[in-house]
Amino acid sequence: MKLELFDFDLPRERIANRPAEPRDAARLLDLTGAAFADRGVIDLPDLLQPGDLMISNDTRVIPARLRGTKGEARIEATLHKQESLDSWRAFARPGKRLKLGSVITFAPGFEAEVMEKGEGGEVLLRFSRAGADLVAALEEFGEMPLPPYIERDGGSDARDAEDYQTIFARNKGAVAAPTAGLHFTPRLLDALAARGVKRATVTLHVGAGTFLPVKVEDTDDHKMHSEWGSVPAETAKLIAETRSAGGRIIAVGTTTLRTLEAAAGAAGSTDGTVPEWAGDTDIFITPGYRFRAVDVLLTNFHLPKSTLFMLVSAFSGLERMQAAYAHAISAGYRFFSYGDACLLSCESKNR
Repeated sequence: MKLELFDFDLPRERIANRPAEPRDAARLLDLTGAAFADRGVIDLPDLLQPGDLMISNDTRVIPARLRGTKGEARIEATLHKQESLDSWRAFARPGKRLKLGSVITFAPGFEAEVMEKGEGGEVLLRFSRAGADLVAALEEFGEMPLPPYIERDGGSDARDAEDYQTIFARNKGAVAAPTAGLHFTPRLLDALAARGVKRATVTLHVGAGTFLPVKVEDTDDHKMHSEWGSVPAETAKLIAETRSAGGRIIAVGTTTLRTLEAAAGAAGSTDGTVPEWAGDTDIFITPGYRFRAVDVLLTNFHLPKSTLFMLVSAFSGLERMQAAYAHAISAGYRFFSYGDACLLSCESKNR
């Protein structure tokens, strides 16, 4: 499909630089009915049904942005996918300063060597520390990898260390937050439980590639970066039980949806169930995709011409999403990672 189909004009003032306070005070555009409805995230329990299963991503963001030097040159590296205990793929700036064998110093005793170079400043870095020692070094010297569209003097700050983690965060490994999960609070989870909504988790270690713009004119030519994900046995069991009882699967965020669809696709599932699964996925969902696993999606508002806007357009229809985003812009909704949310139902399952 042509990239221009997924473009729209977004005023700069619609981009959120901080989350709502409290988090569940964010606005919610309800698209599950025939007409658009302006609500709040706190209304979510009323929009779901007893017996629904809500699945969230329990990945935890690590401080994956590093600032270092190579000689006199200043280098910034944003990690995006772990390859081994001591190696990560990263996007480096300025990439032209680096060659194979270049050593970047981030702190005394904390360095990385460039083992591979790719396009767009992508490099494979092998660190002087490994495993838990590397994680400890990232915690000490790294910064929270806020998306490039959040523009603040000085970049991320101490507040982001909490703001950019979801209430579900458990498994360290993401370099970007699964942002739909940022809206949840203990009181909202309690209200969902009282409503009879069950909960489960998957893991997808979100990579910085999620921020990369699509630069090709035809979506068929776009290459997705892979990310590691898993569906635990208990979640697979709960999905099967929910399907058997006639309940719906509610995905919190596009990362959860992609994990479930990748697992279902790998198993060739056609009955809405999802197997236990773990592995890398570079699933790229565009209009025409037939969803296997998810009935309802809670997600934030995404960038123009992004793979995530393509995904929601596949889920609920391109024309409907174009109209929904136009409504959200005119009604003052806040966009992107720290912004507001929308609730979508799967178009293909409503036919």
